[in-house]
Amino acid sequence: MEKDNPEIYEKYIKALMQISQAITSDQYLEDILKLIVMVTAKVTGVEICSLWLIDDNDKSKTIRLKATQAIDHDYVKDRTLMMNEGVVGYVATHNRPLLVKDVLKEPRFKEKEMAKKLNLVSMVGMPLQVKGKKVIGVLNCFTAMPHDFSETEINMIRTIANQAAVAIMNTELMVKTRVIQEELKTRKLLERAKEVIMRRRDMKGDEAHRWIQKQSMDSRKSVREIAEAILLSDKLY
Repeated sequence: MEKDNPEIYEKYIKALMQISQAITSDQYLEDILKLIVMVTAKVTGVEICSLWLIDDNDKSKTIRLKATQAIDHDYVKDRTLMMNEGVVGYVATHNRPLLVKDVLKEPRFKEKEMAKKLNLVSMVGMPLQVKGKKVIGVLNCFTAMPHDFSETEINMIRTIANQAAVAIMNTELMVKTRVIQEELKTRKLLERAKEVIMRRRDMKGDEAHRWIQKQSMDSRKSVREIAEAILLSDKLY
């Protein structure tokens, strides 16, 4: 990595622009995460960049590896840590960067055999946080040679991590919004289909609802598909 080189600013600005564009894009979260690690690794020149996200749906509170630009099988395999485990758990729970000169000498670093195989030496772990809100994950950068991360590098990686957090939060919000919209559409279709069944079969509302559900189970099709078929048949006849 270059240290305090003026040219590094231009690289970081380009990186931030790419990540900022992702904030308003329609890409899925997986694509956003891949973009973040690839851009970060490219502009910083680190050996491996990895992104971990906290799984809020897990009652035991875990943090999972979600993206990396590395291609080695030992690194890209599914990996999960408890929040009190490893350097990743430390950064996430303490909400502050962690700089390690030699991961092989760091007690909190759990995967020393992998580090030896991949020649990982120094690292910085940066929390992913959106404007004072809770930490949602960790961005890790590893070098292949001993390296003292400068204040400039740390500040730049922090800025990238903050932008990444915004991109991730916005993408998740878009996904949730789409899910809610689809659910509302399904409910509206179901209500209209119920009215058709009530009229055709002289049923009450709850009876028509159960009838549609049974059709869904028997045909192994979704309730929405059944509702759409009912409404289409009503138009045809």
